[in-house]
Amino acid sequence: MLAKQWAATGAEAQTLARGYVAGYNRYLADNTGKLPAACNGQPWVKPMTLTDYRRMGELTAVQAGIAALADGLLGAQPPAPVASAKPATPVNLADAAAAMREAGLLDSPLGSNAWAFGKDSTANGSGLLLGNPHFPWTGVNRFYQMHLTIPGSLDVMGASLAHFPAVSIGFNKDVAWSHTVSTGKRFTLHELALVPGDATSYLIDGQPVKMASRTVSIAVRAADGSVQTKNHTVWSTRWGPVVVVPRAGLNWTSKTAYAMQDANTGNVRMLESAMGLARATSVNDMPKTLSTLGTMWVNTIAADRQGNAMYADVSAVPDVDAAQLERCAPSKPAAALRKATGLIVLDGSKSSCDWQRDPASPVPGLIPIARMPIAVRSDWVHNSNDSFYYSNPAQRFGNISPMVGDASVTRARTRAGLSEIPELLSHGKVTAQAVQQELFQNRNFMASVVLPDLLSACAHAPTAATQDGCSALKGWSRRNEVDARGAHLFREFWRSARTIPGVHRVAFDPQQPVATPHGLKMDDAAVAGKVWDALTQAVNNVRGAGFALDATLGSVQHPAMTDEPIALHGGDEIEGVLNNLGRQEISNITKEGLRIDYGTSYVQTVTFDAKGPVAQALLTYGQSTNPESPFANDQLRLFSRKEWPTLPFHADDVAKARVGETLRLSRP
Repeated sequence: MLAKQWAATGAEAQTLARGYVAGYNRYLADNTGKLPAACNGQPWVKPMTLTDYRRMGELTAVQAGIAALADGLLGAQPPAPVASAKPATPVNLADAAAAMREAGLLDSPLGSNAWAFGKDSTANGSGLLLGNPHFPWTGVNRFYQMHLTIPGSLDVMGASLAHFPAVSIGFNKDVAWSHTVSTGKRFTLHELALVPGDATSYLIDGQPVKMASRTVSIAVRAADGSVQTKNHTVWSTRWGPVVVVPRAGLNWTSKTAYAMQDANTGNVRMLESAMGLARATSVNDMPKTLSTLGTMWVNTIAADRQGNAMYADVSAVPDVDAAQLERCAPSKPAAALRKATGLIVLDGSKSSCDWQRDPASPVPGLIPIARMPIAVRSDWVHNSNDSFYYSNPAQRFGNISPMVGDASVTRARTRAGLSEIPELLSHGKVTAQAVQQELFQNRNFMASVVLPDLLSACAHAPTAATQDGCSALKGWSRRNEVDARGAHLFREFWRSARTIPGVHRVAFDPQQPVATPHGLKMDDAAVAGKVWDALTQAVNNVRGAGFALDATLGSVQHPAMTDEPIALHGGDEIEGVLNNLGRQEISNITKEGLRIDYGTSYVQTVTFDAKGPVAQALLTYGQSTNPESPFANDQLRLFSRKEWPTLPFHADDVAKARVGETLRLSRP
């Protein structure tokens, strides 16, 4: 299927894919025996085929969908015959939500900030962009910097994932853009009514339909090092593959099964989308490119030299409106998952519950651009992974499907941005340097929300441990700077305290998304007791790890991929620090401190002068993954010192900044 879809893409995208494969294979051939130690001579390091490349691209596209539920796909097997079915065990919705978080489908671990300022807000009257993606520092989602030039056709600079041969986030001479993970739903689950006595057949409009099965063979390395071939049968339906999510109560029984329909399955459009953005001459060019729905699961935030700022969520979203969600509701237990876990389950026994087919959409079943949220403004827009509702307080949108987003605020960074941008503008029109300073001030938003009430209650702290914790937090600046004392203690405290039911004194009010929720309900004895327990546990965690309660953050927080003790500023997602740093596998403080492998990655500010783009940027963890390279940790040191290098975009600046010799390749 992928080969057929790739055949329909443009010649440039196909050429880029072939070139990527050829370049990768050429590098392996030219560096046999000279690769980094972790890769050298390993059996898994081998030449790539075009099919490998295509599969790798699709895996990126579906990581917010079927890839996240891969275990559920593999675990979906027909039930064994039983004499009588046991009553279904009620689903623990809290545990179901936890399962979705672990899968990365609820409160996604991938996040970002992006701010775009228009001519009404900037000191130079041009557009200004801050791009601050929060991505892993290791693994397949690691960014690399690049500058692609085809004389007379293309000149674009920025960063992308290692397996993507185009700039994902960056700028050209006229426009700068960034992406943030959007709130749009990427898939629906369909509740199947099975044919009595045949668990591999299901009913559509009362008619039986047989499931399709396919056996796949894979090579698996055993514990003794031997390689064995394992076979596995995958089952599929008209909706997509059958999946099981046991912790959410979605099991394959004699009566019911669940199938998954993913909006990004077969999405080969992202490369053409990236090249379209790379050639844009203003933000007004971008909707045409975005209309192909190739940007998978992200918002696009952009600014241009004419002084326009744009927010757009034109990602791949199933075309299901609010009325259809109600009309196609599944069984009550499955319907309850929507609010608790974010999973959308539709009635799979009705053909009318399929995704709508709008002729305006280039991809049947996906919402077309005309019904997606886009805003072009001359003041500012922003996004920190909550929905389009909060792109700008003055912006209003039409009737947008709840599949795209709603008015909830799940990210403290959204509240921080809505607070800090107006404050920044209150001091006058903005510059790139002012935006950089604002991001790296490292204000801890949740500390401003809850710490005043905690400290007010500290006069009645019940134990020596809580009294010591109070003392350390009283001396903290409420910022996550390298010299801030007590920041690590607050993180340990809030990681636990935030889970207390009803912990806030003032509940969330969608009319006041910045101001609420607020405070701690310390006048409630039950809540207060749990808050003190959380502080006690935080004190014990910090001391048990061997750190003082008032240690500086820089003495505790270091990168995970090197033993070089580089002090890192920034805070965790849960704290609402815009400069987000954390762990891919969330954990409390250890004897190694807080070891960071996720967060602020490629961070850029871009504005424009008469010559073109003026860009400062950092790839926080450095360009090289080879620990022996001088470019492995060099930018981590710059990040630690808050230094923003100016990028050499123009040809004369590139020539001046060149390091080493130019590599010229000829066909083998």
